[in-house]
Amino acid sequence: MRLEKSKILSEPRLSQAWGMYSAAFAHLRAAAVQRQVMSLAEFGQVMSDERVAKHLAVAEDGDDRIIALATFTNELGAMPLISPEFFARRWPHLYARQHIWYLGFFVIDPEHRSSGIFEAVIAQMWAEVQAAGGVAALDVCGRNAALGLPRAIERTLRRLSPGMVAESLDTQTYWAFSVDAMP
Repeated sequence: MRLEKSKILSEPRLSQAWGMYSAAFAHLRAAAVQRQVMSLAEFGQVMSDERVAKHLAVAEDGDDRIIALATFTNELGAMPLISPEFFARRWPHLYARQHIWYLGFFVIDPEHRSSGIFEAVIAQMWAEVQAAGGVAALDVCGRNAALGLPRAIERTLRRLSPGMVAESLDTQTYWAFSVDAMP
């Protein structure tokens, strides 16, 4: 496995990345109220946005196949569903210096899970945050929280930075009200 960082993903990597992303996140299409999976057009926009770094793990088996992909940016305006104003209010000095990063998504090819790729890509992104004395944030839907994603990230980061502090920033709960009994 080889780690890479890219500003733009173009063909043929773009199609390969879309296939992995779409397949890996397919289960989230009906698992969360707020949409967790981008459309192909949205995915293409993110992959061509130079403000968003693409962290890749590539198989070294001759075909340079992408086996993991994460998006990471400290230009918070590039992330359409977050509020840069929240981060500016919470950490004004870090925000002013662009020392707040946002992880848009992280996908690993199912065949390569539990292979150390998760930890390697997290370490690659964290090195930037750590060097700046910054903050990294991401959103986690309830399903992935229940599966332990925040704890896995926290364990990885504590190995890299024992004094690292983890905290939940916000919670959103969806409600339904019905006259008839819910199915």
